[in-house]
Amino acid sequence: MSDYPWLKQYPAAVDKEVNYQAYSSVTELFEESVKKYGSAIAYECMGKTMTFDQLDQLSAQFANYLTQVLKLDKGSRVAIQMPNILQYPVVMFGVLRAGMVVVNTNPLYTPSEMKHQFNDSGADVIVIVANFAANLEKIQNEISAKHIIVTELGDLLGGLKGTIVNLVVKYVKKMVPPFSLKNSVTFKQAISKGSGFTFKPATCTLAQPAFLQYTGGTTGVSKGAELTHGNIVANMQQISAWMKPQLKEREEIVITALPLYHIFALTVNCLAMLKIGAHNVLITNPRDMKAFIGDLAKKRFTVITGVNTLFNGLLNQESFKGLDFSGLKIAVGGGMAVQRATAEKWKSITGVPLAEGYGLTETSPVATCNPIDGTERIGTIGVPLPNTEVMIADDQGNPLSIGERGEILIKGPQVMKGYWNRPEETANVMHGEWFKSGDIGVMDEDGFVKIVDRKKEMILVSGFNVYPNEVEDAVASCPGVLEVGVIGMPDPKSTEKVVAYVVQKDGSLTAEKVIAHCKGSLTNYKVPKEVYFTDELPKSNVGKILRRKIKEAHIEKVGENG
Repeated sequence: MSDYPWLKQYPAAVDKEVNYQAYSSVTELFEESVKKYGSAIAYECMGKTMTFDQLDQLSAQFANYLTQVLKLDKGSRVAIQMPNILQYPVVMFGVLRAGMVVVNTNPLYTPSEMKHQFNDSGADVIVIVANFAANLEKIQNEISAKHIIVTELGDLLGGLKGTIVNLVVKYVKKMVPPFSLKNSVTFKQAISKGSGFTFKPATCTLAQPAFLQYTGGTTGVSKGAELTHGNIVANMQQISAWMKPQLKEREEIVITALPLYHIFALTVNCLAMLKIGAHNVLITNPRDMKAFIGDLAKKRFTVITGVNTLFNGLLNQESFKGLDFSGLKIAVGGGMAVQRATAEKWKSITGVPLAEGYGLTETSPVATCNPIDGTERIGTIGVPLPNTEVMIADDQGNPLSIGERGEILIKGPQVMKGYWNRPEETANVMHGEWFKSGDIGVMDEDGFVKIVDRKKEMILVSGFNVYPNEVEDAVASCPGVLEVGVIGMPDPKSTEKVVAYVVQKDGSLTAEKVIAHCKGSLTNYKVPKEVYFTDELPKSNVGKILRRKIKEAHIEKVGENG
């Protein structure tokens, strides 16, 4: 950080350098944590808890199944396709303890998306929740994986409760379409078979791959970022240092609503919190707001993470406002821009700042974060984490001056090894040791970075750059707006025009009101020329609004030049 003498506002309680090689692997940290915290609760889901001791035992049995029963070699890839349930950490840590590589997969993938990821990663094993097994059946003959393990939602809920959950999910809610998978075994069978062997942990190094974490594919075919044990250990150490002033060992209750297969929840919630012995509450379906808030009401939670749409959704539920926030220490937003209106409302209701952080799959993911000591700056993504450098650069990779807009470049031990089997793609995003994020940002003299927008989503209006984030922020502050997505469309008069898609809180909002509101805070060329109302906006698996999907729907509705 000495290269940045102008970085004035670094949190006083956080070391600017940490030992990012403190552990030889993620598994060494795991072994230390389960030994240290033993009978303390590690995870909770649907009211069922799992201690660190139980996690240790079950993950070892799963590792035994992979190594002793399936006879897989070290480095084999194991795809995990399940939501936030207790089986996820068991399987994930089992894979890592076996010296193998985790391939995280979105359960909501279509068969074609599954086929691409399974074949691209070279997955040897697929662990899938039964709800989505019918999709796997459609492509089973087209993928290379020979071993399939199927789990049901209630498999680790125990006794009568687990049986009831599985029966209700399958026969009452009809959430499990019929399927037939050749040569598959159940999760319970795998654990049972693995229990017959003595566990011998594999030796891993920081250079070994730990995760193949696939990008969302928003700019093309989905690519697997190869994240090593070193990348993940580094980011865990960096995150731990950042939150250390507020958090204490064994005392924290963490709400994990984002899916663990997403890099944000994986590193921040699942792994960094493991280090301090946190009690992790897994939310299987956060879209069910009533049930989600019911879960929140049962816990005096201290940490919550999410994306803007998740926080905004909670804030628009009356029952949320009546919760007990007296234990809340940290709320962190990432994955997409946190809108000012959301951040301000969150703080007014909970009394705790909504600290925006920033990172990408390729950076394991956290690169910057707002301080959690009360010196956060709403509208920015904070300052770089320990051992991390951020540069605002021009198109040639040359550093720009304070206040100038350019691409955000990141350098640090959390930057990926590269894209799996895609050396050309890797070369395209690297500038020496710097990772080119594709995001446009600006840095102030105190070192705080503000994201302007995605480089490829910038709108060009009469020669002026318009960034959707800025327009969305203005629209979101308009009374009556629940959610908004902004896109650019061709316009013969001004190259492109700004188009806004809005979800209303009620039916009284008009396009004229939205436009008039924006004129109060935006220069004329940034004000939406057209406003459309919709019942919902397309989102990613973690709730990030997908502008490309909005644009595709708009073109289908009104045409390419509409």
